[in-house]
Amino acid sequence: MNTLTAAWDWLTDPAHWPGENGIARRLLQHLVLTAVCLVVSCLIALPVALVLGHLGKGGALAVNISNVGRAVPTFAVLVLLLLTPVGRWSEGPTVVALVLFAVPPLLTNAYVGMREVDRGVVQAARGMGMTGRQLMFHVELPLSLPMVLNGVRIAAVQLVATATIAALAGGGGLGRIITAGFNLASTPQVVAGAVLVAAFALVVEALFEVVERLAPRWARGAR
Repeated sequence: MNTLTAAWDWLTDPAHWPGENGIARRLLQHLVLTAVCLVVSCLIALPVALVLGHLGKGGALAVNISNVGRAVPTFAVLVLLLLTPVGRWSEGPTVVALVLFAVPPLLTNAYVGMREVDRGVVQAARGMGMTGRQLMFHVELPLSLPMVLNGVRIAAVQLVATATIAALAGGGGLGRIITAGFNLASTPQVVAGAVLVAAFALVVEALFEVVERLAPRWARGAR
């Protein structure tokens, strides 16, 4: 309990919020890193998943290949990338490692969502003369939107929690607070950093829960 009290005192100390190494700057760095990795992951995974889900071919292979990334520790990937030319870019290894980590849930959920669309609805749309492009964007995608967003939510929360590894590669983010706490042998600071990461992840989770609840309305509007 004393540790938790000391961690709370550290968090509420105004001196720890401003400045180059302050909580506010580290939180912003963590947010930017998470957002960049999530956007890149979506740009890679979602088009592939939506097209394969629409065609119904090659999806299982793509999902199985992407899931291999879950078996490889992100930290191990980061260390290996630091030894490659990518390591010359300060945030390069972290971004690549996190993107590889986020692709599997995005690809899997989007593909499954597309394949779980009622085939009767798809056949009816084809019978109305819809082209493949119209079918995918105006029927299948709106109906699969909740599953797609669920994959984005999972990836976002995982990225928030895992982006702390950026500190191990010299990057920014909330992980720097934790590593600085270890260097100073300050348990309250380590706990405070962990609390910040957990709170950030919960906020992201809550935001996506709201978006997912609104998704059916968007889908109905699109249809």
